Amino acid sequence: MTAFPPFAFSGSEFRVSRRGFIGGAAGLAAALPAAPLWAEASNGAVSGDVIAIGLSGKQVTLTAADIKDLRAGFSGQLLLAQDGGYDQARRVWNGAFDRHPALIARPANSADVARAVSFAGSHGLLTSVKGGGHSISGQSTCDGGMMIDVGLMKDVQIDQTARIAKAQGGVLLAEFDSKTQALGLVTPLGTAADTGIAGLTLGGGQGRLQRSHGLSCDNVRAFEIVTADGKVLQVSAHQNPDLFWALRGGGGNFGVVTHFEYQLHTLDHPVLAGTRLYPYDQARSVLNAFFDLGSKAPDELSMSGGITVMGPGSPVPPGKYAAIEVIYSGKPADGEKLIAPLAKLGKPLLDSVAAKPYVLAQLGPTGAAPPAMPAGLGFYVKSGFLNSIPDALVTEIIHASDNAPEWYKGIGLGSLGGAIARVKPDATAYWNRMSQWDLLMFGVWSDHTQDEHNAQTLRDLWKAFEPFTKGYYVNTEPSESEQRLRATYGDNYPRLAQLKNKYDPGNLFRLNANIRPKGKA
Repeated sequence: MTAFPPFAFSGSEFRVSRRGFIGGAAGLAAALPAAPLWAEASNGAVSGDVIAIGLSGKQVTLTAADIKDLRAGFSGQLLLAQDGGYDQARRVWNGAFDRHPALIARPANSADVARAVSFAGSHGLLTSVKGGGHSISGQSTCDGGMMIDVGLMKDVQIDQTARIAKAQGGVLLAEFDSKTQALGLVTPLGTAADTGIAGLTLGGGQGRLQRSHGLSCDNVRAFEIVTADGKVLQVSAHQNPDLFWALRGGGGNFGVVTHFEYQLHTLDHPVLAGTRLYPYDQARSVLNAFFDLGSKAPDELSMSGGITVMGPGSPVPPGKYAAIEVIYSGKPADGEKLIAPLAKLGKPLLDSVAAKPYVLAQLGPTGAAPPAMPAGLGFYVKSGFLNSIPDALVTEIIHASDNAPEWYKGIGLGSLGGAIARVKPDATAYWNRMSQWDLLMFGVWSDHTQDEHNAQTLRDLWKAFEPFTKGYYVNTEPSESEQRLRATYGDNYPRLAQLKNKYDPGNLFRLNANIRPKGKA
């Protein structure tokens, strides 16, 4: 499962999410603002030239006439640094990336996206694409370039009879899941309410139902995309099938996806879900029990487990704990029988495992409570895929937790396999189908003068784990190593590179797990 022991608390509900192990969800759609905070932003007059950064790293001068021309045909918002709403719009959830684009295009529709992409391409601008703005890797923003923010595009249409959902690229998980669950339907998406569906799905899309129904990308029937040349293309198994293959796991390398069409599945009953928290001195026995149960689990049971660091305000004293999260999508009584072996660990310090609506298990309780870890904190993560869990790895997990800095928040693993592994590695761009586990380590801090120092500390800690892994989940971290990226895409990499040459030869879309076109640095 995607959610490594993420422990977040809101009211009486003890809950987890990838970002809560990375920090907690923001609540259901009802708890989200009906419109972006900067919805009232005004597009001010341009008083002079705008100095931007180009793809080469050199300065590019955008004249007032250039900006005026772009605004004239733009239905959404175009924000410069002096415009109301710019400061909110430029921000992403991960506060380690405090960047200032030269201009921010906030399209209202696909035509706006095409206009923004064409403008960026014709002026050779460094370009980032922002969907939900979760941006763990920070690559949805940039300094001095152009940010294309599709966050205003939030329409969701559901065909209940055909079990199909069509959603625009700015939709968040909370918004999507609450609408589908109102009809007893679901598709596998991530685990944090304020994650955008776009970046999540394009990178593969791990989630709590992935062992039953596959990755998010496995459930996409069709896309609409704006490619680097500004063309709007319909993409499916029958239209532009090469792109259909690439977009299912190839990340943001090929354009800005404006619409997704998902296959939905029936889920109209409660699920068994929650987390059990144990003393840290039981870490080895808890991890071994987790691995033993997870390795034999049926597809309906997804699990995550590891070490988490609880802070002030949690129901237990601050400190390190061992934890296991489960979600069973079949009948809760059957799930109780499956997890019965965990009783050998003794009574947990906290236990939220119970039958509950999927939308509650997925997104946390309805309400206006703030997320357990608010936006703006510094955050860094390292991750990697595993095919086995040797004893030496368990020892390294405990050793890292014993010796980690105070801002270290945990390390955990999520179970993969199931439906993910029943798709051939070359059937989609997402290659690591045979991996059985996903390992993740992360830290959180508030002092942004320490951003790079702390990130390097995590990179150094990760060196002990790298030999156990092969490739990584591209939605979790910046692309820092060509070798790791090639391991991530495996034998699919050459085909992806060919398609990059075809659809984005100038590498306009490079702020991602970047597959560079031939001849491009």
